[in-house]
Amino acid sequence: MHPILIQIGPVTIRYYGLMYVIAMAVGFLLLVREARRKGLPLSTENLLDLLLWTVPIAIVGARLYYVVFHWDYYGLHPADIVKIWEGGLAIHGGVLAGVTVVFFFSRVKRTRFWALTDALVPSLILGQAIGRIGNLMNGDAFGTPTTLPWGIRFPADSPAGMAFPRQATHPSMIYEMLLSLAIFAFLWWWVRKRTFKDGFATAMYFILYAVARSIVSFTRGDSLWLGPIRAAHAISVLFAVGFGLLIWRRHLYLRDPKG
Repeated sequence: MHPILIQIGPVTIRYYGLMYVIAMAVGFLLLVREARRKGLPLSTENLLDLLLWTVPIAIVGARLYYVVFHWDYYGLHPADIVKIWEGGLAIHGGVLAGVTVVFFFSRVKRTRFWALTDALVPSLILGQAIGRIGNLMNGDAFGTPTTLPWGIRFPADSPAGMAFPRQATHPSMIYEMLLSLAIFAFLWWWVRKRTFKDGFATAMYFILYAVARSIVSFTRGDSLWLGPIRAAHAISVLFAVGFGLLIWRRHLYLRDPKG
């Protein structure tokens, strides 16, 4: 694995950045399709504006979330905070920042927030799956050492290689990619074909991703910690319980008669 795809003189194309570009392009096409299907009063230009606001703010949120948990390093090396091409984006921070942007966008455009997030979540989880390819090539979001036959020995100068020199580690990023693809398939080919109330697809995204991330986190070698508890486990519990209650309290599992 190598993080750089092409380097010609000063021009460098990294897998990490390329995967994000692909994820945004594919996700935008799916979002436009879903917004049309749901009859949301948003033009293609409106949705492009949403993308252009959400993506950079989500990246900032993902980076800040990661930096806070590694402040012992970044406090001494503040110039490294901007080096996102080296990895170090926490998906939970990105999702929380992105949801905030979508909320205010829905208010400005006077469109239904939950209908908009339902249109977004298939794109989001598919984008997460694509992004994990960048993690694989970068050697970050890596796992703990393993003797399993599919363990990967990353280059010595990669984050995984530096954390566990010459040791095979769980390909945690591949585990999460596969689970994310399964969640996408469920949302795209099952949930969206049924007229559940607004918010059901969003709630299922958060619940299913919470479960998937919790499983994968047991193998992660770079987990963020809240004392003795992995941060991913703590926030996953909050997501699963919170959105489970949302489904129950608002009866989102019922079919929408207007659908």
